[in-house]
Formats: sequence, C-alpha cells, structure tokens
Amino acid sequence: MRIRPLDPFPTDLLKPLVAEGEREGFRFPRRLVDEHASGRVRFDAPGEVLLGVFEGDELVAFGGVTRDPYGDADGAGRIRHVYVRAAHRRRGIGARLMRALEAHARRHFSTLTLRTDTEAAARFYSALGFDALPPGGTATHRRELGPPGKHHRTGAR
Repeated sequence: MRIRPLDPFPTDLLKPLVAEGEREGFRFPRRLVDEHASGRVRFDAPGEVLLGVFEGDELVAFGGVTRDPYGDADGAGRIRHVYVRAAHRRRGIGARLMRALEAHARRHFSTLTLRTDTEAAARFYSALGFDALPPGGTATHRRELGPPGKHHRTGAR
C-alpha cells in the first residue's frame, strides 16, 4: 500500500470511487470532482494536499486537507472528502490515510476540523483523537495539533 499526493488531479482514477460513493448514498466524492473542476477547492494553496491510497495501481482511498473555509484563525485546517472503497474498509486504510493527512497538516496548521454526517464516521474520527463538537456548527469534530511545524507522533490518543 502506498500513500501519495494526487497531483495532478486524477479525474479518471477517481471515477470508480465516485460511482461507488454515489451508490452508497455519499455525495462528497462527486463534490470533490465538481469542486476541483470549478476551481472552488483545488488542494493547491499553502498547506493543502489531496492524498490517495494505492494498492498496486488501484486507487482505493482518498482524502485531503485544506485551510478551513469556516475558521477565523489562520492556523485552522479542514479534513475533506475522506473515502475508502467498501471492499477495502476495516483494514486500517482509513486510519493510515488520516495519519498521513495529519502529519502533513501538522507542518501548516494548529487545529484540524471536519464535518461528518454518519455515526460510523463519527466513531472513526473520535477513535483517532478528534473531539466531537456541539451540533449546529460548521464542523462536527476538531483536533488540536499544537503549533505548526512541530512534529508530534500521530494516531489515536
């Protein structure tokens, strides 16, 4: 398994994951492609990255980090569009992807936020050390990373 930046943006590699996500009722894989095409979210600002997880030549998961568009602090990053193909779940791929995203984010951000709308994902992020936030805000979970540039061990607390 390899984790690497998805740059240039791999529209063709993402097509099977977008289709699978839509069959599962997830809109965010399609939103990833649409936002990139429109220029709204390109993962190309300082500190931003879109990572892919590969098994051989097959893209099996993706996720990114951007500046938090809802945050009022420069040090806030946002986890975006994390998706693992159904056949590859429950094998630690999502956790490894999140550790890689967090390691990247630690060099640029002091806080990470994210939004999820499923209980399974909420449990996943909580297990990785994200704190649940009160309902009604722009994020459902938050994790303090410390000052940017500090290299801390990542993973569950």
